Amino acid sequence: MWVLHVDLDQFLAAVEVLRHPELAGLPVVVGGRGDPTERAVVSTASYEAREHGVRSGMPLRTAAKKCPDAVFLPVEKPVYEAASAEVMAVLRSFGTAVEVLGWDEAFVDAGADADLTSATALAHAIQERVLDRTGLHCSVGIGDNKIRAKNATDFGKPRGTFLLTRDNWWAVMGDRPADGVWGIGGKTAAKLAALGLRTVREVGDADEERLAALLGPTMGPWYRRLARGVDASPVDPTPWVPRSHGHEETFQTDLADPAEIEAQVRRLAALAARDVVEDGRPAVRVRLKIRYVPFETRTRSTTLSGPTSDAAVIADAAASLLERTDRTRSVRLLGVAAEMAPPT
Repeated sequence: MWVLHVDLDQFLAAVEVLRHPELAGLPVVVGGRGDPTERAVVSTASYEAREHGVRSGMPLRTAAKKCPDAVFLPVEKPVYEAASAEVMAVLRSFGTAVEVLGWDEAFVDAGADADLTSATALAHAIQERVLDRTGLHCSVGIGDNKIRAKNATDFGKPRGTFLLTRDNWWAVMGDRPADGVWGIGGKTAAKLAALGLRTVREVGDADEERLAALLGPTMGPWYRRLARGVDASPVDPTPWVPRSHGHEETFQTDLADPAEIEAQVRRLAALAARDVVEDGRPAVRVRLKIRYVPFETRTRSTTLSGPTSDAAVIADAAASLLERTDRTRSVRLLGVAAEMAPPT
């Protein structure tokens, strides 16, 4: 099968430039409340900002040091959700299956009768129609399965296309570091490196039984398949349903008082519970995220005694998780998520 991976270029920054045309060509950084003196991270940087070394996930303060002339803007979630919905509607207008991966990316099935020529033509048609109807540019990876299409996109950025298939997989991907493959993150790459497996080719050529023994019977072989670009899963157009609702906050001043920390946890839990009620599915599990000073993150979770949408119960469960944390340490970030029962 032929699959396309559509990825919007510098999505949040591009949306902001559409809203503020005077920013075109300027280094734009979107993150937090748009104040680089506050604790927050970069959500997206325009290509002009990236030329100065600004990257997603970087603290805003660091971004400001690297690019002091950048325009810093706050994250406007409803705006990006609306822009994303418009783009996904354009993709669906081609009449084939679309699997949404997030605000700015999706898989598109090129069609049962597609060949390389028609898949490539569809990629260019998507780029043209998305630009015409939304004003946004996108890059498109073309592959003979989803994994190869997804990895191909990086080579097509910005505003281009790239082809990855079984025939050129090793030539393009083989010498890249292991975490250059979609699905293998930095922590996994470190584990693989400890086994002497540092490149995509080395992971793909590794003994499957050895990987299963050292990394688990499911994940070990799975990493090997990722490194080989093997995937038989179809493009799934089933609408995405959230598994949880959560809220987190980075505090501009560290929290040291245990009572204040608990009060903030209960406040965040109430926000999560509100979203659970709006979703119409009860919560079955509560998860706490806590980041200590200077930057050590821990998570704790608990299963509720029964499905519930009761804000008080969810808040009590979140607060109880604090008992499993170090109450003597100062905190810079808290987050509470309520995991919900699957839809019926």
